Amino acid sequence: MSDESPGEAEQKKPAKKRSFWRELPILLGIALVLSLLIKTFLVQAFFIPSESMERTLHGCAGCTGDRILVYKAGYRFHDPNPGDIVVFRAPGSWEPETRIAQSTNPLRRAFGWVGGLFGLPQANEKDLVKRVIAVGGQTVQCCDKQGRVLVDGKPLNEPYIFEDDHKPFGPVKVPAGRLWVMGDHRSDSADSRFHMEDGYQGTVPVKAVIGRAFVIVWPPSRWNTLGKGG
Repeated sequence: MSDESPGEAEQKKPAKKRSFWRELPILLGIALVLSLLIKTFLVQAFFIPSESMERTLHGCAGCTGDRILVYKAGYRFHDPNPGDIVVFRAPGSWEPETRIAQSTNPLRRAFGWVGGLFGLPQANEKDLVKRVIAVGGQTVQCCDKQGRVLVDGKPLNEPYIFEDDHKPFGPVKVPAGRLWVMGDHRSDSADSRFHMEDGYQGTVPVKAVIGRAFVIVWPPSRWNTLGKGG
């Protein structure tokens, strides 16, 4: 006859292990919520669909378009700075730089929508990437005798420029809360220079900026950080 009390016997019973398959949906749910929060408030991936930022960012026809990460939280505390590479939602008056064919397969479109919701990079005609050249209060124009862009009368050193067309513009004084943006591929970028008749002299509202591009994450051969000036 055992001397153990019923309570002691219960304490010695091995604890039941939770089923992995029961925990899996909970873990997946937590992962999806975290992905959504990160995408919404911190970092989001974007796809480069056009050539307007060559050769800093690749989006050439027939090549693998760069995938970049965009830091969103920083601009909640300060405005973009000259030299920043930013992703922004194009103003309604701006025509898309490139036309992106939409899949007619409803299943693929549904998967694409879900992937975009949780941070997978999606090509979007209205999400553009450009470099900030001048901010509110600054005056920008082109060009001096050497073909350089001037900001507040001082020429910019822009080693990242590819195929400069030296298109003349300005002077334009950028209104407060707005930005003058240009692509690094100057001869193939429908940027602020081409929208000067839109009522805002081609400038973009700061509130339309999604975030600052800070790293190329795909393809692996082009892994690189994106600091000011390229």
